[in-house]
Amino acid sequence: MNLITTLTSNFLAQGQPVSVPDSFKDTFNFLQGDGVYESGMMHFLKQMKETIWTHYDAFIADAQALCAIFMLIFFSIKIYEMMAGDKQLEIMPLLRPFGLAMVILWWPTFTRVIAYPTDIIASKTEAMFDGSQTEVNDLRVQRAKLMVDLSDQLFTVQAQTETAKTEADVWYRRAWDSVKSTVKEGFAEVWNPIVEMRNRLQANLVLLVTSIFETLAIWLLRISVYVIFIIQIIFSTILIILGPFSVASSILPAFRDSFSTWIARFVAVNLYSGIAYLVMYIASLFQHYALEAEITRYQALLGTSAPDLGKLATYMTFRHT
Repeated sequence: MNLITTLTSNFLAQGQPVSVPDSFKDTFNFLQGDGVYESGMMHFLKQMKETIWTHYDAFIADAQALCAIFMLIFFSIKIYEMMAGDKQLEIMPLLRPFGLAMVILWWPTFTRVIAYPTDIIASKTEAMFDGSQTEVNDLRVQRAKLMVDLSDQLFTVQAQTETAKTEADVWYRRAWDSVKSTVKEGFAEVWNPIVEMRNRLQANLVLLVTSIFETLAIWLLRISVYVIFIIQIIFSTILIILGPFSVASSILPAFRDSFSTWIARFVAVNLYSGIAYLVMYIASLFQHYALEAEITRYQALLGTSAPDLGKLATYMTFRHT
């Protein structure tokens, strides 16, 4: 049992699954996308990252030339210090520039090795997110189907109240002048609730506004997530392309920490994906619970055999207030 099922079973009694036709799923996916986050866009972001990372060698040759110049400067400084007697001959510091030069020569392999732990985190959190997102997408379709069914029921009852109003108007004009005052009062008690229910069941505008706000909220969420991934791709690409210069400059004592600073930034940027998937997974838990709660309420309004008119009228009363 996964975390989503455990949480929802603790907080909410899940209703019966809703049967949704394939034609309705296709229409819903066409209008709002095939998920909270569209699979096509997520695939595009992954492919864009892989494609852009192939341009790692844009400045490799320049960085190698700069590395050779800095190595000459470094060795000149060390030789002068030993000739002046300020320092003794030390082997390990002299090997450091060669190690940094090897990093530049094997730059794509080095970047893949550094990014490997963050890729593992991203893949595991992505798997968690994909599992929860499948359930959330199914609930979104079920909820949309129940909303359409509820709208159809409201329209049906509204049509019935319109018919009742027309018939009551005809009877009212014919019989009003010939009845006594007590009968008029009794008719008013019957007639007023009919008019009141008719006014409450004007659901067209309410459902349209609900759909508009829901679509806007989904796209706002999508854009926020897409922006995070795009920022991660841009920053990581800049670090990969310009990283060899940081490695080359770290040969000089004055810029010794530039290489370690680059590694820290590169790891932090590559963690964006894993953190983003983890946050989206946690958000899907709340989405799952909210959808389950709304589905349960819609099922209670529609009932098992016939809609509950009292609950429908109460529902529209709170929606209009």
